[in-house]
Amino acid sequence: MELRQLSMEEYESNLILSEYAFQYKVSAGDRITGKEKFKPDSVWGVFEDKELKAGLTLLPLEVYIQGKVYSMGGIAGVATWPENRRQGYVARLLKHVLQVMNENGQSLSMLHPFLIPFYRRFGWEVYCEFKKYTIPVGKFPVKTEIEGNVRRDAEDVDTLDQLYGRFAARYNGTLKRSKEWWKETVLRQDMHHAVFSSIQGEPEGYVLYKLESRELVINEFVFLNEQARRGLWTFLANHDSMVTGASLSMVPADDMLPFLLPDPRIAQENYPYFMARIVNAQTFVDSFMFNEQAEARKFTLYLTDEHAPWNDGSWAWTVNTDGTASLVRSNAAEGQHDLNCSIGTLTVLLMGYKRPHELAKYGSLTGSPEALKQLEAAIPQADTALFDFF
Repeated sequence: MELRQLSMEEYESNLILSEYAFQYKVSAGDRITGKEKFKPDSVWGVFEDKELKAGLTLLPLEVYIQGKVYSMGGIAGVATWPENRRQGYVARLLKHVLQVMNENGQSLSMLHPFLIPFYRRFGWEVYCEFKKYTIPVGKFPVKTEIEGNVRRDAEDVDTLDQLYGRFAARYNGTLKRSKEWWKETVLRQDMHHAVFSSIQGEPEGYVLYKLESRELVINEFVFLNEQARRGLWTFLANHDSMVTGASLSMVPADDMLPFLLPDPRIAQENYPYFMARIVNAQTFVDSFMFNEQAEARKFTLYLTDEHAPWNDGSWAWTVNTDGTASLVRSNAAEGQHDLNCSIGTLTVLLMGYKRPHELAKYGSLTGSPEALKQLEAAIPQADTALFDFF
C-alpha cells in the first residue's frame, strides 16, 4: 500500500472515483476546465498496485474564531470504491492528514460528514447548525420606509467581502473567504445580489438570491444593523407580485427572524451541519482568549485523542487573569485530574457550540464540581455558524 499526494496525470482517475462516489457526471468541457484548476498537491490517495483505492482533498483555508483568523485544514471529497470500503483506507488517510495539518500549523480542521458517527470516531464533532425557513408571501416582513437605498447586481466582490467579513467575524467557525472563493464558489452564474447602503452611501448589508419557480431562493442574508435588515427585506418583499414565497437556507442558529415576523408560524427546520476538530490542543488553547478572571485558574486535564498522540494524555491548563492561557504537559496520575474529556468535546467547548454544564450533564465532560464551575466562567459565550460548503 502507498499513501501519497496525487500527480497531475492522476486527475482523471481521481475524478472518476469522485463521480462514482458522489453520483454526478462532469461534462467533457468541464473536465478540461477542472484539470486546469486541479491542484494535485492538495489531494491525498491510497494506492494498491498503482490503483487509486481512496482519496480526499485537504484544503488550506482560514476561519474566524473570536474575530481572529485561524489556519484551518478543510477536508473534502472523501471517497473510496464500494469494493474497497471497510478495509481501513479512509482511516489511514484521516490519520495521515491529521499529521500533515499538525506539521503545517493548522490547529483546526473542518469537514462536512457523509456520516456523523464515522467521523466522531476520529475526533471530529458537530460544531454548528443552520436554520432553514419557508415563508409564504403573505407572511413576509412588513415593508417599511427606510433611509437608504438598495442596488441590485451593481456592487463588486470587494464590497460584498467587506460586509461578509464583518458579519462572519461575529461567529466562530465561519470561513474567511478569498476572492477566488467568492468567484468560484459563492457567486454562481444564476445568483443575484442586492446591497443596502445608508443615506451616507455606506454599504451595510447584502442578500444573495435567485428566482426559481416563482420562489425567492435566498442563499445568504448579511446585515450589520437593523436598518439594513429592514431595507433588504423591503426590497425582497417588493417581489410579491412575482413570487409565492421565499426559502432561506444557511441561516445562523441565533437568527430571530420568526420572532420578528407579524405571524411567526412559518416552516422552520434545524440542520446539524459541519464538524470541527482541534488538530493541536496546545497551539489552539495557547492562542485562545478566555474571559478575564479575578484570579488565575489552574486545571489538570486528561484529554483523550486516539488518532493524534500529541494531544492525548495529561495536561496542566492555566487561564490567566487577562484571559490568556497555556496548556503544558503534566505528570498527574490517572484519576487525579480536575477535568476529563475527548478532543471532540474540547473542540465544541472552545468553539462555543456547547457549554461546560451542558456537556457535563450528559457525561461528555467529567470533573470536580469546582473545576466545572470555573471552566464555565472562563469560556466566553459564543455563537457558531458556517455559510459555505466544501
